Amino acid sequence: MSGTPAPALPHITAVGTAVPPGSYTQAELLEAFRITDPRVRSVFLNGGIERRNLVLPPVGPDGAHRVETQGELLRKHLTSGLRTGAEAVRTCLRRAGVSLTDVRYLCCVSSTGFLTPGFSALLIKELGLHVDCSRLDVVGMGCNAGLNALNATAGWAATHPGDLSVMVCIEACSAAYVFDGTMRTSVVNSLFGDGSAAVALVAGGEPDDREPVGVRPGPRLLRFASHIIPDAVGAMRYDWDDGAGRFSFYLDPEVPYVVGANAEESVDRLLGAAGLRRSQVAHWIVHSGGRKVIDSVRVNLGLSRHDVRHTLSVLRDHGNLSSGSFLFSYERLLAEDTVAPGDYGVLMTMGPGSTIELALVRW
Repeated sequence: MSGTPAPALPHITAVGTAVPPGSYTQAELLEAFRITDPRVRSVFLNGGIERRNLVLPPVGPDGAHRVETQGELLRKHLTSGLRTGAEAVRTCLRRAGVSLTDVRYLCCVSSTGFLTPGFSALLIKELGLHVDCSRLDVVGMGCNAGLNALNATAGWAATHPGDLSVMVCIEACSAAYVFDGTMRTSVVNSLFGDGSAAVALVAGGEPDDREPVGVRPGPRLLRFASHIIPDAVGAMRYDWDDGAGRFSFYLDPEVPYVVGANAEESVDRLLGAAGLRRSQVAHWIVHSGGRKVIDSVRVNLGLSRHDVRHTLSVLRDHGNLSSGSFLFSYERLLAEDTVAPGDYGVLMTMGPGSTIELALVRW
């Protein structure tokens, strides 16, 4: 309708991350699981990853890490995920300068297990949030899901100006590992790490808007874009493995090239809708999907290694953290303190579908 005011643009106010205490080098993991196959060792040692935070299986009588049941893996997903998720939210809100009672909307993302009730209800109880806090669980969408959920969270924030919303990605990837010696599972086991990342949003703060809760301003979320590749719908999946008797990840070896080949079209569509060119983007916050994925995206978009320095450093220090990886990179960008007012940034995640998700921000 004519005269209807446009929704207030939400802005990111703070981010917080958390990982479990156990940190292991790739060489230590090969030793711990007594892996001698040279092909598997090569995958572990040549993927651009130095160490990862994981919750390893218990040690059996023979001194080796024993195989966990599906029930034990689900309990790991719950206990480790709840612990790191709560820590990430607390850190995020402390940096934003607000309290837990300021949270009016909570969106939880996870792909490493299935819970009912989900993490949103469990975190509301764990953190002591208001019982009338609106909530959403995004389950099973994979590594791209952080931006899918951020889109939903930003939509809520835009229609509730001045109110605080929080999105948290909770991924206990070690609760989804299968150790059967095959290359399918070895690729996954060499790549993913455990961790949670939370981001807080508030809309408002424009001259005619109600002032938001007392948070520090950050970049505004200008628009989102999605690009799905139906021909590659089975290239990344988490499904039941009859041989192992549990769920397991599958990654097609062609994934890096499929994602890279579609990166240019999807990014140019996002930027074109805002009247921008790639050269006008100062900051690229890209999902740490793996070295080959990052290289493929970088080459197809004409980016330098400096453009993806935080993506590469997160991969090096933590591996692929699934849906929350891009927020770990965003956190490192903020710590660098090189962002200037007016800078544009692109957030980019990739995952099952196969899907590329994007967001355009401006400081």
